[in-house]
Amino acid sequence: MATTEGSRPTILLVHGAWHGPWCWEELESALLSHSWATRTVALPSAGDTEPLAGMHTDARVVREALQDIEGPVVVVGHSYGGIPVTQAIADAPNVKHAVYLAAYQLDVGESLYGFHGATEPKHPIGVVQPMENSAEALYGDLSEEQAARSVRKLVPQSVRSFSERVTKAGWPAVPSTYIICDQDKALPLQVQETLAARAKDVHRLKSGHSPFLSMPAELAALLASIAQGSRSAC
Repeated sequence: MATTEGSRPTILLVHGAWHGPWCWEELESALLSHSWATRTVALPSAGDTEPLAGMHTDARVVREALQDIEGPVVVVGHSYGGIPVTQAIADAPNVKHAVYLAAYQLDVGESLYGFHGATEPKHPIGVVQPMENSAEALYGDLSEEQAARSVRKLVPQSVRSFSERVTKAGWPAVPSTYIICDQDKALPLQVQETLAARAKDVHRLKSGHSPFLSMPAELAALLASIAQGSRSAC
């Protein structure tokens, strides 16, 4: 973790489905080079160790991470990670801003499955394996070598995490920014724009679904600008 001066917020990074904290390493290095403090979490719903862990378990992990951070926080949720972020920040007074990076900015009563019009299973057990076309869908703007290396790190995701509904939404009260990834092949542009309408501000990156890998410097600069703005608003 990096250290900073004064009241600069810490940037808490919350990964999406099938991923882990490893996906933020390049972005963290870029933020560290400009003296921004970062933290990450490992969501229990991603992996084989807790196949029954759901969104609410993930939200608890995010909430606990927020409680461990002294001072203001800007939370960044990527893709599925936006859902537990939404749930967790409803009870976190130190969160000054929420950033949804090609993420699900859901409202109370919504789940990932439900948002897409899919049936929510009555007994959500088991896991969802990474997409067969993960290299193209998630990492389409990376080199073949980079994409293959990232695909090898993906893990199963619990069905429960896609099924559980949001019961508290923090973003109506906490300022939020949506970052649309224009070349995203995993979360269609039209869906992102629908979700982005819920945010206070919207930015765009000419990237695929994972700009933390394809353009970490550009993403770091954008997040730093957003975090700096949240500091000024404190």
